[in-house]
Amino acid sequence: MANGGTVEQDSGTRVVLRYNVEGMDCPSCASKIETAVGRFGGAEDIRVNYHAQVLAFRLDEAATPRTAVEEQIRKLGYGVAPVEALRVAASEPGAAIEDEGSGRASQAWWKGAKARLAAVIGALTVAGFAASLTVPSLGHWTYLPSALLGLAFFGRKAIAAARAGSPFSIEMLMSIATVGAIAIGATSEAAVVVFLFTVGELLEGIAARRARAGIEALGALVPRTALRVEEGMAREVPAASLKIGDLVLVRPGDRVSADGEVAEGESEVDESPVTGESVPVVKTEGAPVFAGSINASGALQVRVTRPASDNTIARIIRLVEEAQEAKAPTARFIERFSAIYTPIAVVVAALVAVAPPLFLGADWGTWIYRGLALLLVACPCALVLSTPAAIASGLAVGTRRGLLVKGGGALETIGRIRAVAFDKTGTLTEGRPRVTDVLALSGSERTMLGLAAAAENGSSHPLGRAILDRADAEGIPLRPAKDSRAIPGKAVEAVVTGKRVGVGSPRYAAEQARIPDEADRMIVEWEDQGKTVVVVSLDGAPIGLIAVRDEPRADAAAGIRALDAMGIQSIMLTGDNIRTGQAIAATLGLKVKAGLLPEDKLREIGALRAQASVAMVGDGINDAPALAAASVGIAMGGGTDVALETADAALLNSRVTDVAALVGLSRATLANIHQNVAIALGLKAVFLVTTVVGITGLWPAVLADTGATVLVTLNALRLLGYRFKGAAAHG
Repeated sequence: MANGGTVEQDSGTRVVLRYNVEGMDCPSCASKIETAVGRFGGAEDIRVNYHAQVLAFRLDEAATPRTAVEEQIRKLGYGVAPVEALRVAASEPGAAIEDEGSGRASQAWWKGAKARLAAVIGALTVAGFAASLTVPSLGHWTYLPSALLGLAFFGRKAIAAARAGSPFSIEMLMSIATVGAIAIGATSEAAVVVFLFTVGELLEGIAARRARAGIEALGALVPRTALRVEEGMAREVPAASLKIGDLVLVRPGDRVSADGEVAEGESEVDESPVTGESVPVVKTEGAPVFAGSINASGALQVRVTRPASDNTIARIIRLVEEAQEAKAPTARFIERFSAIYTPIAVVVAALVAVAPPLFLGADWGTWIYRGLALLLVACPCALVLSTPAAIASGLAVGTRRGLLVKGGGALETIGRIRAVAFDKTGTLTEGRPRVTDVLALSGSERTMLGLAAAAENGSSHPLGRAILDRADAEGIPLRPAKDSRAIPGKAVEAVVTGKRVGVGSPRYAAEQARIPDEADRMIVEWEDQGKTVVVVSLDGAPIGLIAVRDEPRADAAAGIRALDAMGIQSIMLTGDNIRTGQAIAATLGLKVKAGLLPEDKLREIGALRAQASVAMVGDGINDAPALAAASVGIAMGGGTDVALETADAALLNSRVTDVAALVGLSRATLANIHQNVAIALGLKAVFLVTTVVGITGLWPAVLADTGATVLVTLNALRLLGYRFKGAAAHG
């Protein structure tokens, strides 16, 4: 799908369409729209996100024109407008969030159609009550205007939903109950029913707006304008017009207008709006910066590396919206359950209304009234909302913290894990190893180091970068290399000055040629010190050793302790040698499996997963197979492509303590889901009994449904105030 675009040409007459659907505030709304669109020929791959009010689908316009789909959505009672590229909004408080082209702006809730309808129905109901007191003989008729107005509004939506494939919608159940109440003379209760239902719909919309506010606030982080440097002058231009390679001036106190890297200057940058990192980060030449972060002290010139449509904030927004579209397993189960439950509930309500009068000679009016009340009690709205509302809040809280989760399924799974497997380099360690020792077995150390650097030139592996940094620090020129190749988990080889140079593990080097005893002793000594040793060879013969050490992250030990306190086993999987692995593991307090090739890591993940759910935490690049094989993959990385796209979750701040924070958030979300289900089913069970025995009537029944929906929503919103505890809270 084109970034931020309404339409993307697929092939021939097939297009991918994205729409804003105004008024789609709950899972029931989303289900009606998904069912309606799915009935059109040529419509497929339908994705509905009621949190963001976005509908996306693929359509063959030779079979169905898009205007037909748009018209059907309007018939269901929703507004529909194409989604355009996100317009960067002003960051001043109270500024409206708009979508370019569609002109959608956040409107105050009391100005909406539902608020106006609730006010009118409420006023008519009060007027009817006053009139019935004044002229008691007209009591039956004074409530009719409010009841009929509500029935006209919701009845039309019910009929449209039934024609579009959703006959058992909440509007249909409410409309049947209202018609029945009017027919048996209970007009006052019919008026109260439509009023309470309208208020419930209004409250659902308000709650959904609050849940959406977090994502809208992300869009407002990026400034509308930027100072582009041209010919030594800084000129104000729209931030959306910046291109890769442009140079931008960021003054002290300004927000960074684009993703890029520092080309000139030094300053502290507050990245908390983007990543949740509370401590300002020092940025010098070459350091990456994120759009939306705040420059604290010195002036910076930033070279743009990403267009506005693909900066970190835009990608986070897309990721969160896609996560909200992905239904959690619990939500899918409840939707399937509701699809069976609702028709059965309608049949039971009908039997309650007609069976006692027919077979027991009971009063028709009494039992029809009870059947109608039971129909309202049976509405599944609160139950259907119980899981997605909690998941949406959990995802929003995680995003604020820099914990990005790809969907409710992943968020649920994280809370159930019993083991976490960590990669070592770049995950438990800083990923910035330094050369600590150099030993030449033949020739000079400088020559040996120069050959190793030439072979590693262009490598992205941390050990290769460490060797290149050491050669650069010593002023050793890089010789040209050709025919470079990497042997995964073993070595890097290249032809330098006509000879094949290899830089590999001691085990691999020993397979190629005998390593001198002196070198063997030095390898053991260095590895016992927690260093990684590579052997440099020339045409297969060892010519030197290089020792590299990568220090553990400052929060790694605290992160492992936090997981232990949660009853979660931690294990380190590393391709490094056993002695180096054990030295790091002993420092951090976890188990270790070392000397693993990529396929060995997969086998270890499989063994752990056979016992219980397991998470794999890696850098998102070398560990992609293991991340995919685990129950849930968690990538470390400050907003990199791989970190955001490879795994099920990403830790933007690369903090080990954030793994425990993510588990804690997931467990809190699961607890919230269980509470919501208990609220929804508990209230229904109570009112089911009281309705059948005649203790409660129509308006308490609709209050049971509306009240349960409101309670479930408020309980889910309570998650937005979730506080991370202990080490996980400090990082």
